[in-house]
Amino acid sequence: MPAQPDAYRDALEKARAHSAEWLASVPTRPVGPSNTADELAPRFAVPLQDEPTDPGGVVDELAWLAEPGLMAMPSGRFFGWVIGGTLPAALGADWLVSAWDQNAGMRYATPAAAAIEEAAAGWVLDLLGLPRASGVGFTTGGTMANFVGLAAGRQHVLEAVGWNLDADGLSGAPRITVLAGEERHASVDLALRYLGLGLPRTVVADDQGRIRPDALADALEKVDGPVIVCLQAGNLHSGAFDPMREAIAIAHGHGAWVHVDGAFGLWAAVSPLYRDPLDGLDTADSWATDAHKTLNVPYDCGIAIVSRPDVLLSTFGVRTSYLIHADDGPGDPFEKVPEMSRRARGIPVWAALRSLGRRGTIELVEGLAAHARALANGLAALPGVEIVNEVVFTQVCLTFGSDERTRAVTQRLIDDGAVWMSGSHWRGRDVLRISVSNWSTDDADVAESIAAVERATSAVPSDAAPADAAPADAAPADTAPAGSAPADTAPLD
Repeated sequence: MPAQPDAYRDALEKARAHSAEWLASVPTRPVGPSNTADELAPRFAVPLQDEPTDPGGVVDELAWLAEPGLMAMPSGRFFGWVIGGTLPAALGADWLVSAWDQNAGMRYATPAAAAIEEAAAGWVLDLLGLPRASGVGFTTGGTMANFVGLAAGRQHVLEAVGWNLDADGLSGAPRITVLAGEERHASVDLALRYLGLGLPRTVVADDQGRIRPDALADALEKVDGPVIVCLQAGNLHSGAFDPMREAIAIAHGHGAWVHVDGAFGLWAAVSPLYRDPLDGLDTADSWATDAHKTLNVPYDCGIAIVSRPDVLLSTFGVRTSYLIHADDGPGDPFEKVPEMSRRARGIPVWAALRSLGRRGTIELVEGLAAHARALANGLAALPGVEIVNEVVFTQVCLTFGSDERTRAVTQRLIDDGAVWMSGSHWRGRDVLRISVSNWSTDDADVAESIAAVERATSAVPSDAAPADAAPADAAPADTAPAGSAPADTAPLD
C-alpha cells in the first residue's frame, strides 16, 4: 500500500515538538548527560515486538528514552572537542534534507541537491580565498576530508613519477614519503593508514605546535622520491597556524603535494583580523575543514577542497553503464568523495551561509575568537590558573598547578554540570582544553563558565587531589585528565 501524505504527519509533529522542547531546555539544563551508555542500553534493547508500533508513539518513546543520555552540545557553555552548535537556518535545512531524501550522488538524478551544493562550494572558496576552480566535495567530517585531499595527493605524486596507481595499485610503487608536524591531528594519521601510506615522518614544531620551516627544509633534503607535506591550520591545543607561505614554498621547491588540515582553523581565513597568519594558504594543493565546527551546521559535514579538480575526479571518479554521468561542468558529486551514495550534506552549508552573509560569517568567526580571549583573560585572573598557550584563535589551554590538581579540577568542573570543558595532555602536562565553537556562546556564558571554573578550583586545595575530588577510578598520574582523549590526541571530528 503506497504511503499517504498523512502517514508522516503525526511522527513529524511529534519530532517537531520534542525538538523544540530539547532546544528550549539547553540554556538551563546541565551540560553533561545524566546517564551513561551502559545505564541507557537496557532501556533501548528490549525484545523486538512482533507487531508494528504507531510511528508517533515511536518518536515519543525515542525522545523520552534518550533524554537522560543527551549531551547539551548545542549549549553556549559546551567547549569540548571543537564541536560547534547549529545555526537555525542550517537546522531547518537539515530537516528538509531528510524529508526530501535525495541521494546526492548524481547531477542528473538530483539536480536541486547538486546545484545547491555547487553554489555552497563556490561561496566557501570565495570566503576562504582559495582558488575558484578547485574541486569541492562534502564528506562526513574532517577525517574523510583529509582522506580526500591526501588521496588526491597520492594519485598526483605517483603519476608525476610515471606510476599508474589505478592500473597497478600500490604494490611495487615508488614509496611516498609523507612529512607532517609533530603536533598534527590524529585524523591525518588515520587517513594515511586508510590510504596504505603508513605514519608520516614527523617534523619538529615550535612551542605552540607550528611546524618549523627550517626543520621541514632539512627533512625534505633527506627525501628521495614522491613526497606529500601535511600542514595544519589550527593546532588542536594552541589554535596556532603553520607558517603557510614559507612552508608551502619550501615543499613545492621539492616537488611535494601540500595538504592543509584546517578542521576548525581554516575558517580564520574569512576574517581580516585572523587571516594574516594564514598568508599563502591559497598556494597549497588541497585543504580539509569541517562545517559542523566553526560554521555551525548539523553533524555531519566535512569539506574537502582540491586545487586540481581533474586530479580529484580521476581519484574518486568511476564510470558504469547504469549511471547517467555529467559529461561537462564540475563533475558528479560522487566523483569528489569516497561515497557513491550519500546525504545532501552541503545543503545546510548553503543555508548557513545564506543566512549569515559575508558580514555575518566574519562576525561569527571573530565572535568565537573574542569569547576565547575573554575566557582566557577571566580565567587567568583566578588564583592558581595558568594559561599555557598563546590564545591566537579559538583554543585555550590551562593548568591548575600539578597534573593531579588539574585532573581533580577537571572532574569537579564536569560534575558541576554548568559547563563542559575537556581534559587533554599537551607538551608533557595535563591541561584543561577549551574550544569555543558555538555560535550561541555569549558574554553571559563566558561569565558563568569562569564562575564554574572558580567553584571547581575552590573545591580542590592547591596541588592536592582530595579523596572526594575525583571518583575512585580517576585517571592515574600518567594518563590524561577526565573527559579527555588519549594523550596528545582528540576525537576525530
